[in-house]
Amino acid sequence: QVQLVESGGGLVQAGGSLRLSCAASARTFSSYNMAWFRQVPGKEREFVAYISWPGSSIYYADSVRGRFTISRDNAKNTVYLQMNSLKPEDTALYYCAAGPSGSIIYPSYDYWGQGTQVTVSS
Repeated sequence: QVQLVESGGGLVQAGGSLRLSCAASARTFSSYNMAWFRQVPGKEREFVAYISWPGSSIYYADSVRGRFTISRDNAKNTVYLQMNSLKPEDTALYYCAAGPSGSIIYPSYDYWGQGTQVTVSS
């Protein structure tokens, strides 16, 4: 069975940092583009960032560009999201996703983790 497991979420003050991790099985991770999305209750899922296989192409949402960094360690089948200068509006449930191509549209991704909560206090 394919698994994506996020970790690293928590409660931080505005201006602080967190690093999210997403551990994946090899059959999911290898050759797949990886992405991070986030969702606030009552609102649609929002694209955050993606990174291609093996990592040559990266794209960020305007709202996080310059503050967040996506990376992947292919040997460990893990993708990361380094989140700096966090703002209260970054508060959301963060999901990692895997798919065959890079996209900002969530239906393009085949596999999803359960999510990790990020809460930024003001």
